Amino acid sequence: MFSSNDRHLGADEAFTNRQGQWQMFAAALTEHLQHVADPGFDVEDLEAPRRNVLVFHGVGGIGKSTLSRKIEASLTSTEGLPSQWGEISWPEGQTILPVRIDLARAAGTDFERVILTIRLALAGLGQPLPAFDLALRRYWEHQHPGEALEDYLRRGGLAARFGKALPQQMQSALGDVAQALLLPGSVGSAVGQVTGALVRALRERRQAVRALAGCARLADLLEAEPDLDALSYYPHLLAWELTQRPVGKSVTPVILLDTFEDTGDRTHRDLERLLQRVVWLMPNAFFVITGRSRLQWADEALQGQLDWTGRAAWPDLVVHDLPYARAAHGRAGETGRQILIGDFSREDCDDYLTRRLSRGGQPLIGEDVREAITRRSHGLPLYLDLSVMRFLEIRRSGRSPQPSDFDHDFPSLIARTLSDLTADERHVLRSVSLLDAFDLKLATQAAGMAHEAAALRLTERPFIHHNAFGLWPFYLHALIRSTIRNADDQADDRWSPRDWQQAAQRAFNALGEQWNTSTTPSRMLLVGCLRQGLLLARDFHLDLDWLAEATFAYVGDSIWEPLAPPARDQPGHEELQTPAEALVETLSALARRQHENRQRTAERLTDVTASGLLPAALHDLAVYYLAKAQRDLGLTEASRRGMQHVVDGGGRLAPAARRGLAHLARLAGDFPTALEAAAHLGWEGRHHRVRGDVWWVQGDMDKGAQSFLGARLEGEEHGKAGEAAMSQAMRAFTLAFTHPGTADDEINLAEHLLAAVDLRAATFDVRIATLLRDAGSDPDLADRARVLAAEIDTSGLAFARPKLELALAFHHAIRDDQEGIAATIGRLQEQTREGYYAYYVDIAHFMAGLALPAAESSASRWIDGADSTRERWRGLVMARRHRVRSAR
Repeated sequence: MFSSNDRHLGADEAFTNRQGQWQMFAAALTEHLQHVADPGFDVEDLEAPRRNVLVFHGVGGIGKSTLSRKIEASLTSTEGLPSQWGEISWPEGQTILPVRIDLARAAGTDFERVILTIRLALAGLGQPLPAFDLALRRYWEHQHPGEALEDYLRRGGLAARFGKALPQQMQSALGDVAQALLLPGSVGSAVGQVTGALVRALRERRQAVRALAGCARLADLLEAEPDLDALSYYPHLLAWELTQRPVGKSVTPVILLDTFEDTGDRTHRDLERLLQRVVWLMPNAFFVITGRSRLQWADEALQGQLDWTGRAAWPDLVVHDLPYARAAHGRAGETGRQILIGDFSREDCDDYLTRRLSRGGQPLIGEDVREAITRRSHGLPLYLDLSVMRFLEIRRSGRSPQPSDFDHDFPSLIARTLSDLTADERHVLRSVSLLDAFDLKLATQAAGMAHEAAALRLTERPFIHHNAFGLWPFYLHALIRSTIRNADDQADDRWSPRDWQQAAQRAFNALGEQWNTSTTPSRMLLVGCLRQGLLLARDFHLDLDWLAEATFAYVGDSIWEPLAPPARDQPGHEELQTPAEALVETLSALARRQHENRQRTAERLTDVTASGLLPAALHDLAVYYLAKAQRDLGLTEASRRGMQHVVDGGGRLAPAARRGLAHLARLAGDFPTALEAAAHLGWEGRHHRVRGDVWWVQGDMDKGAQSFLGARLEGEEHGKAGEAAMSQAMRAFTLAFTHPGTADDEINLAEHLLAAVDLRAATFDVRIATLLRDAGSDPDLADRARVLAAEIDTSGLAFARPKLELALAFHHAIRDDQEGIAATIGRLQEQTREGYYAYYVDIAHFMAGLALPAAESSASRWIDGADSTRERWRGLVMARRHRVRSAR
């Protein structure tokens, strides 16, 4: 209304569906009504456990107060009930009386006001509640001498909200008791004398006060010093009075206590203690408490701070520890009566923004802007409302708001988040905003603290989410994390750039310590530390430190989980500028090479090596994998130079580079040299796999399969899942030539091992193995091969295409398809024209029993001569041909 001159603009307080929370409330209230209607229910039983509380808690701005107001409106009138909510049915003659009390500091609500609000709401019943009214009147005259209650209610706005019936009802109760005790009129107006006479009459059990004699603790309360502590016990009298209602006129107050976090903190619980007494002493009333944190009343450790604590007292408020959660974390699961208010869904966000502002019955905020706000909000309603205000602000400037205007952080979100945190908790919160996920130890070290207490308290806040299955179980609400990191923080204790730099270094060091000192190192821990460490090192220009060793551990397993953090959206920042950025680009290229064309991988690694930013060992790593990519692309001379550079450096990748040179020798057809090199490679150079790659090409599938088995077993022995998977893929490929009947088991094992890693080339090997298994018998095999060829071409893995053509040559040779053989040989000649893998042309001729023209010979150096190799390959074809014919 006050944000625009446009009188046609509609600005509605849009309420978006909280149907799940309403259903929980309805179920809890129904259960409560059934409980108090039970004949065994006794309102004066002070030992029975209490089940009259429902808690909704959540981060600031999530919509708790809106939900509280909507529940009040829905109970007041069906007109306030959202259409998607179902009505609650209660017994005939039962009245539900909603009483909402805002405990926010801004509302100025103290404990006196809470008690008066409840009593004023009950004044609408139209009759005095003498037990309570006498006690309250006595308290008021002692604590507010000379101040009329009516004047106080009028000044505080309570009279306008509830009417002026209470003072008259209290005076009526006083007069009725005085008359019952036959006191003189002048005495009857003096509350002290009336209560004194009433106490004596109750002690003497006079018939004149039999109506009040049923309240067993009335005399004691009237004798107690009328101070604030005594006032907190008077709700017991209210509860008793409600049970005196005639049959068919029962009243159940539903008391909604909102903004409960403003009652104090964990050190100062004075107001919380008084409010807990109200809840305990009114077991026939139902309380809905909304606040930022869960209620801790069921925690045994609070004994002495509050009057009633522990799971025996508040069974529905117990937060049961999940079996897989560490008790030391102080974090637990949710229960049916402690409800975490979640973020809006995308649909709810859009619905909210659609109805929040309108003009002529149409949403003022366009769909594209609503989508941008929704995406940025992460479902937080407060962000939606702040974005609406920003929308109007931009509109007032004379231009139309665009989606890009809402890629924006609101500093006020920081104020809302930090408002009820201690200084130590705020410090930890800023520290963990640097981390994707954390545990208590990591949070404490990142904050530079000696004790975990502040971090432990912070984990119980609703904006800290919990994933019991995660490596680190806690993570910060995405929007709040982004805002704390990026918004212009104007808090009194805001951090300087140096503070952020120091916190990033502490967090980085803590991650390195966890990885280096773990007694049970795991791939999950390694990858988790790398992901977070790379991000910190890149964004804060930190030295690589432990990241170098972690990088070699990562690449050594050949699993290739995605690691690289998201790219920073900074114009003019395309070139690599720091070692951390170069390392991020390197690992991103290595992980993405399983999903990108090898040409793209080579381009990225070329940029890294050209930058010269990496230290020597990591530079060699980039050179080595660049050489592998170049080999895959058929750039074998460039690959040879790169491999030789790494070998000459004598670093930790020198054995792998020597294997690379052996592979290059094999690709050139120099098999004796490759086999000789394998004898000196050892496990580090993957000697068994190098031998297997030589032997299968000779047509000696038994030796090849045995070598690949040795490679797989060594991979498993050393815990290298990637090596084991690659070796098993080639074992399945090799045995598919000779043992199609049992190849399924080998193929299945390879697929199982590959499921845990990301190795596209090995996956192609297994798929080619399935073609070899079916060669000669599947009439659709050529079509299957065409589909696979398209995928291989897209991947940029040039070396895999000749291997596929070799499988087709095997198929055509078995079927004696001369036309197919000729076409396949033609494609192989085209694919191997650079000289590498040229022996595949020779093998295709061997399989088909064709003479190899001298001009087309690859001049390969076969291990035991070309004639023996020809016989083995032709023998494989004839054996399969016999098998296929026998099966018909």
